[in-house]
Amino acid sequence: MSSTPDSLAQRYGVPSRGRRTLVAVVAGAVAVAFLGWLAWATFFHADPAVSSQEIGHEVVDEHLARVEVRIEYGDEPVDATCSLRAIAHDKSIVGETSFTPDPDAGPIHEVEVKTERRATTVEWLGCTAPGQPRPR
Repeated sequence: MSSTPDSLAQRYGVPSRGRRTLVAVVAGAVAVAFLGWLAWATFFHADPAVSSQEIGHEVVDEHLARVEVRIEYGDEPVDATCSLRAIAHDKSIVGETSFTPDPDAGPIHEVEVKTERRATTVEWLGCTAPGQPRPR
């Protein structure tokens, strides 16, 4: 018993040409919408208002830690809020601070955080600007 393409089409039916065209048009529209969203997200988030990175940190004594950071602004300086925390050996937070950097002071800033007890590291959380949802 052999199956020919004609007998399979008679047995199971053939999708209509209009249905195939509809599926192709809908798939194309979804792909175009996704690529449009991807382009928008890329361009919108490509140039943040403020970005920062830790250069280094130092635990000064039992109740003080210091961090050095580089803060760069996008098109123009904005009122940014930067945060950091000091962490002890047992992974508990022993100190936190937030500050507003002065754009006229240059890109390098040195920040001190007072701690409850000796810290072993400093975690730089980053800076946020108005309209910027997460620290950078």
